[in-house]
Amino acid sequence: MTTTLPGTLLRSDLTHPLITNVYRGKVRDVYTLADGRIMLVASDRISAFDVVLPRGIPHKGQVLSQLSWHMLQATRHVAPNWAEASPDPNVVIGRACSTVKVEMVVRGYLAGHAWRTYQTGVRTLCGAPLQDGMRENDRFPTPIITPSTKADVGHDEDITPEEILKRGLCTEEEWTTMSRHALALFAEGSRIAAERGLLLVDTKYEFGRTPEGALLLIDEVHTPDSSRYFYAEGYAERQEKGERQKQLSKEFVREWLIAGGFMGKEGQQVPPMDDAFVQSVTDRYVELYERITGSIFQPAATEDINGRIQGALAEYLG
Repeated sequence: MTTTLPGTLLRSDLTHPLITNVYRGKVRDVYTLADGRIMLVASDRISAFDVVLPRGIPHKGQVLSQLSWHMLQATRHVAPNWAEASPDPNVVIGRACSTVKVEMVVRGYLAGHAWRTYQTGVRTLCGAPLQDGMRENDRFPTPIITPSTKADVGHDEDITPEEILKRGLCTEEEWTTMSRHALALFAEGSRIAAERGLLLVDTKYEFGRTPEGALLLIDEVHTPDSSRYFYAEGYAERQEKGERQKQLSKEFVREWLIAGGFMGKEGQQVPPMDDAFVQSVTDRYVELYERITGSIFQPAATEDINGRIQGALAEYLG
């Protein structure tokens, strides 16, 4: 028996008198509104190694948008953020900000890029010291900040706080504020994850400046696209035995691509994404949503996602 996968939103095409511009990122379509706000529409596109994969993932955009909205509300007391409303399951609307070209990557564990760097013998990452004798996925004594440049095109690059200030990417006061907010957000995200049986391994935060010069947390927060989670149960035992950690994040997509000979390099081809794999990605995203929010995921209608969003936008903006 063949099961047809739900429809996906690979590109939104929304119209409204308030829309003045649209920018399409790897995953989100960003609409600028004439009233000083922006609208993020989370598509079902999925990217890895800075490449958008050929097939969309059903409900992925809804998961990202609703989970991010949930976490933006849950952390608003920790750091002020841009979000004001979510008129559709795939949409968040909020204050327009000019983006600070620095991604605040916070790491609680030696995993992913940090571990790959550590394996080469490097003991300083983006200015943060790394102690000798650590194993993959060991917990750091305290979380560290390993910033990267936020590239408009191509790959983000590691950078030290000193280089950030030297290049004028932000002021020293802004760096201090972003660092304080990032560590506080990571602590709150870790607390929320722990209540749900998860460990927040690492994540990234982005900040923007309002026209008045205030710093706001922008974009998404604590989603599977921006964060890595481990299952807390069995973590210590797996570490002790040197076993791989069970994780709930987009990392499994990267691992699947690597196994298929793709790392985003020139000449490499994305392995075929069959229905079973696409469904498995949806299942992972939904599981994380339910884990973090403690709520059962309610799939929105997928017959005409763009039309659904257009109707919600018209109703919300008038």
